[in-house]
Amino acid sequence: MLLTPSHLFAKLLLLLVITTYISPAILSTADAQHTWNTSYEKEERPLFTTHFSPGEFAERRNQVYSEIGSNAFAIIQGAPMPMGFQIFRQNNEFYYLSGIVSPHAYMILDGESQKATVYLQDRIERREYGEGKVLSYQDAELVMELSGIDDVKHISQLQADLEEYNIGQFTSVYTHLSPYENLGVTRSIANRTLGDRENDPFDNRPGRHQEFIKHLESLTSNLEMQNLDPITDELRKIKSPAEIELITISTKLHGEAIMESMRSTKVGILPQEMEAIARYIYWKNGVDGEGYYALTHVGPDAYMNHYHSSKRAARDGDMILMDYGPVYNYYTSDMGRMWPANGTFNPVQRELYTFYLEFYEAILNNIEIGLTPQQIMSNALAQFQPVFDQMTFSKDIYKKAADEFIDSYRQRLDNPRMGLGHGVGLAVHDVGDYSVPVEPGMVFVIEPQFRVPEENIYVRLEDMIVVTEDGVEVITDFVPRDIEGIEALMREEGMLQKIDIKLD
Repeated sequence: MLLTPSHLFAKLLLLLVITTYISPAILSTADAQHTWNTSYEKEERPLFTTHFSPGEFAERRNQVYSEIGSNAFAIIQGAPMPMGFQIFRQNNEFYYLSGIVSPHAYMILDGESQKATVYLQDRIERREYGEGKVLSYQDAELVMELSGIDDVKHISQLQADLEEYNIGQFTSVYTHLSPYENLGVTRSIANRTLGDRENDPFDNRPGRHQEFIKHLESLTSNLEMQNLDPITDELRKIKSPAEIELITISTKLHGEAIMESMRSTKVGILPQEMEAIARYIYWKNGVDGEGYYALTHVGPDAYMNHYHSSKRAARDGDMILMDYGPVYNYYTSDMGRMWPANGTFNPVQRELYTFYLEFYEAILNNIEIGLTPQQIMSNALAQFQPVFDQMTFSKDIYKKAADEFIDSYRQRLDNPRMGLGHGVGLAVHDVGDYSVPVEPGMVFVIEPQFRVPEENIYVRLEDMIVVTEDGVEVITDFVPRDIEGIEALMREEGMLQKIDIKLD
C-alpha cells in the first residue's frame, strides 16, 4: 500500500498521542540537568476522550439507527468556534453521539447502512501552531481510528450528500429541533435567550439550530423532517457506568466546595468569597467550567431561588444557601445546602429547618426502583404525617406555611405524571422523562422549596440520586445536612482564613 502524505501525517499524530504518555521517562535524571525541558513534546493532552470507549459511542448510534429505521437518516450539527478568547467546547448533542471535539462539525447517521459519517473543516495551520492540535479533515484516518466513526469527509461535501439523500430512497430526515446545549447552557436557558431576542426589535437572529433547520429544509424538501430530540433525550436519561463515574467525580468536587465554604463561613463573609473557594477546588481538579452560575444566597436573597447577584455580607443570624456545580469532562452535578452564618442554628432556624429536613428525608428514604414518583411521594407523605402531627410551631404563619407546603404535595398526587425533581447529566437540567418509574441508570435530584412569604424565608436542599442495578444511592450523603453535622463542620478551620488576602 502506498502511503500518502496524509497517511504518514495521521500515523505520526497517532504515535505522538501514544508516546506523550511515556516520553517523561525517556530522559534520565542526568539528562534532565542538561536540557531546557525534561518534557519535550509540545502537547500531552489526548485528542479523543479517554473516559468513553469508541464502542460506547457506537452503541449510542446503534440505538439511534434502531429508532429511526432504514428509511431515514439523522444529521447532527456540532458547535461553532466561539467568539473571543474562549476555549472551544462541543455541544452536548454532537458529543454524546461522537465524542469528537472539533468546531463546525456535522455528522450523518444513515439508517439503511447504519454507518456514521463526520464532516470536518480543513486544518488551520497558523491556529494550530499557536493554540495546539484540532482534529480536522486532514486527520481523517486518525479520526476514524480514535473514534470508531465509519467515514470522514470534507465539510464541502455535505450539501451534495444531502441532495443525494433527498432524491434517494429515504422518506425522513431526523435532526434536533431544540436549541443546542453547551457549557452552562440548558435547553430552557437557551429558549429564554431566544425569547428575549424576539422581543428586541433590532435583533431578529434565529437560534443556530433554527438557521440549520432552514437550510436543511431547502436541501431535503422531498423528505419529512422528524425531531431527533425525543430519541436522544430518552437515551441520555439512562446513564452508563462511565457516565455515572464522571457524574460522581463532579459531585465529589461539588460537595467538597460546599463543605469548604461551610468551614470558611464567619459573620461578614461575602458570596464572592464562597464562590472563590469553589472555583479553586473546581479548577485545581480539572473541571471544564461551571454547570450554571453560582447560586450563593445570603439571608432573604434565597427567596429568589435563582438569584445570582448577591453582594451582601452575611450578618449574624442570617442563613446561607449555596448551589453551584462544576462540569467535569462534560458531566455536571447539582446540590444545595443551607447553614447559619454564625455557625449555630437559632431556635427559629432549627424549628423550620427540622420541619423541612424531616419531610425531605422521608422522600429520599422512599425512592425505590420500580416505583413512580407518584408512589414515592405517597409513601413519603404517609411516613411523614405522624411526625408532622407531633410538631409545634412558634408562629401561626409558620404553621400555615407548613400546612400549605405539605398540602401542595398531596394535591400533586392527583397527577400520575408528577415528578420528584429533574435529571442531571450532560446538562444540569438534563433531558428525558422522569415522571416514569425509577430504573437503573437514572440520575436525578429532589429539591422541595419551602417558603414563608411574610418573612421572606426560603428553605431548600438538593441531593444527587444515582440508580444502578444495585439500588438507589444518594451520592451527596457525604455532605452533612443534619444540624449537628453542619455545626460540627463549621467549627473546623476553613480555607478562607488560611489564605485570606486583602487589597487595602
